[in-house]
Amino acid sequence: MNVEYLEFVKSKTKMDQPSGFTLDHDAIGFGGMQLMEFQRHIVKWALSRGRAAVFANTGLGKTAMQVTWAGHVAEHTVNPVLIAAPLCVARQTVSEAAKFGVHVEYVREMPDDPQGVYVTNYEMLDNFEPDAFAGVVLDESSILKNRDGKTRTRIITEWKRCPYRLSCTATPSPNDYMELGNQSEFLGIMGMDEMLAMLFTHDGGDTAKWRLKGHGRKKFWQWLASWAVTIRMPSDLGFADDGYVLPALHTHEHLVTSQYGDDMFTSIAQSLTERRQAKKETLQQRVAKVAEIVAKETNEPWLIWCHTNDEADLLRKAIADSVEIRGSDSIERKEQAINGFLDGSVRVLVTKPSIAGMGLNLQHCARMAFVGLDDSFEQMYQAVRRCWRFGQSREVHSHIVSAESLGAIKQNVERKEAQMEEMQASMVEHMTGMMQKAASAAAIEKTEYDPQHEMMLPAWVA
Repeated sequence: MNVEYLEFVKSKTKMDQPSGFTLDHDAIGFGGMQLMEFQRHIVKWALSRGRAAVFANTGLGKTAMQVTWAGHVAEHTVNPVLIAAPLCVARQTVSEAAKFGVHVEYVREMPDDPQGVYVTNYEMLDNFEPDAFAGVVLDESSILKNRDGKTRTRIITEWKRCPYRLSCTATPSPNDYMELGNQSEFLGIMGMDEMLAMLFTHDGGDTAKWRLKGHGRKKFWQWLASWAVTIRMPSDLGFADDGYVLPALHTHEHLVTSQYGDDMFTSIAQSLTERRQAKKETLQQRVAKVAEIVAKETNEPWLIWCHTNDEADLLRKAIADSVEIRGSDSIERKEQAINGFLDGSVRVLVTKPSIAGMGLNLQHCARMAFVGLDDSFEQMYQAVRRCWRFGQSREVHSHIVSAESLGAIKQNVERKEAQMEEMQASMVEHMTGMMQKAASAAAIEKTEYDPQHEMMLPAWVA
C-alpha cells in the first residue's frame, strides 16, 4: 500500500502526547505529612501527563495532591505555579499545603519576582500574567461548566500557553457530559466543538442537547480515562478504603402546604415562571419550618442554604444567632464570617451554595438545612459535601424544606443525581488499567479504518 496514504490515515488519529516528567514513587512529596499511597499514585501519573484532570470525591485529598503536584512542577521547571481557588478556599490551601511541606503564598495580584507556588481567588485571576507561570491548577474546576461564560473563555484562552495544567474537582459533570469538553479544552486535549462533532449527536429535534453516539460510547470513556482519573473511593484504584468509609447521611424531607393552583389539589409548577411564583407563595412557610428545625438543636452548629436574598433576609431574622453572607459582601466580610463559623464564634451560617458551597472543609458541622431546592444538582451535592466528607466523624443530618408545588424540581435533581452516578461508574470502569500507563497518549481515532484489501489506483492516476 502507498506509504504516503498510510501516513495520511495515521494523521486522522487525534493525539495529545504527555508533556510531563517522571519521578520515582518514593520521591513524591516534600516532607511533613505523607500522602496516602493512592494519592501518591495519582500525583505521579498527573506529573507524567503534564496536563491532566483529577476528579476525586470530596475529602479524598485533592488539596494535598494539587499542592504536591504544583510543588514538583515549580521545582522541576524552576518557574512559579499558580493555583486558582474559590473564595475562602485559598487560605485553607495555604494551611493545608504547609502540613505536607509545601510553601504556598496567598496573593491577590502579580508578585514582583514570582517564585514557587501561589494561590489566589478566581475573582483575582485577571491580575496575573499567564506567561510568567510554568503551571496552573484549577481548584474546583467545575467553574468551567458554563461554556459561554466569560470566566471560562478567559481561563482557556489566556492560560493555554501554560505547559503544565491540572484540573481538580469532585463533580466534573454531574448532569451534563458536555462539561467534560470544557475540561478537555482547558487542558489542551481536544476542543469542545471537535469533541461534539466526533462523538456526539443532537438529541432528537432539540439541537441544543447532545448525546453520545452509540458506537462512540466506549471510545469516549477510554479517551477520557487517558487524561482524567475519577476516584470515588481508594478501592477504585485498587487501594484499601481504610479511613475513607463515611458515617451515615440522613436526609429529611419536609413539605410545607401550598395554595398554588386553582383546583382543590396542589398543582405542580413546571415552567420557570410558575416555579418562581410557587417559591414566592411558600417563602414564609419554608423559612418558618427551617427556623423550627434549627431551634430543636441549639447546641449544634448549623449550615443554612438558601438561593435568594429574600430567603436570606427572612432566615437571618427568624434565627436569632445567625450570621449571613451574600454575594455583595466584601471578600474580607465573607472570610470573617466563614472563619467565625470554623472557630465556633458563629453558630449558624446562612448563605448560598454559589458563595460557600465549593471546596470548604466544614467537617466540624453535622447539621444543615436547605430552605428550598433549585435545579442545580451540582450545587446541592457540593453543599452537602461541605460537611459530609471524608474526615467527618459524626452522622450528618440534612434537612430539605420544600413545597408540594415544587415537586418538579425535586424530580429534576433526582434525575441529575442518577446521571452523575452512571457517569462516574462508566469513568471508573474504563479507567481500570489506564492509570498503569503513566505516560499514555490521549488518543482517539476520528474514523475506524481496518483495510482488508490492498488499494488499487486507476491507471490514469498512476
